[in-house]
Amino acid sequence: MASPGSDFQSGLPKARRFITTHDDNGKAVYSETLPETVPFWPVGPRDEPAAFGLVYATTSTPIPLMRDEDLSTFQHIDEQRTRGGLVHRGGSAIRYVDYPPKASSPMHRTVSCDYAVVLFGQVSCRLDSGETRTLNAGDVLVQRGTMHQWVNLSDTWSRMLYVLLDSTPVESGGVVLEEDLGGMQGVPGSH
Repeated sequence: MASPGSDFQSGLPKARRFITTHDDNGKAVYSETLPETVPFWPVGPRDEPAAFGLVYATTSTPIPLMRDEDLSTFQHIDEQRTRGGLVHRGGSAIRYVDYPPKASSPMHRTVSCDYAVVLFGQVSCRLDSGETRTLNAGDVLVQRGTMHQWVNLSDTWSRMLYVLLDSTPVESGGVVLEEDLGGMQGVPGSH
């Protein structure tokens, strides 16, 4: 088993990120601040962990691009990636999640609006009402603060890409619905 913070291998292709910035002459260039290969780490039960890979995160809107402030902020977030929550208050996060064959996440809710894209495999999203949808590679689900569970329907690893945008809490039936991680192992609460 890989240790927290190490580069966990699911067998899917390595994920790469490319970040742009400007040189001293105002020309667009690729930043060398962060490695291009996104590191993954194990999350969940020891015998069947999923793998998380944090691509980028911000802590405010609008995003402070002046003097690469956002890059500096993300460097700190990235150093703490195994200890950070799913949602960055006031900001955003883009994250890969690799799911083992036939594995599922706990039923959970984040206080965010998420764009969830299946990259590899076939995944089901189950809601606490019992409704489900099956997503194939290229399909997108917009998750709006609801209780949900991801299930890898594939006999191989599946990969999803999530963009999480901080949101106001949802109110339903006069009750404010807060983050509920459903007992996810190795995932701290958002802050």
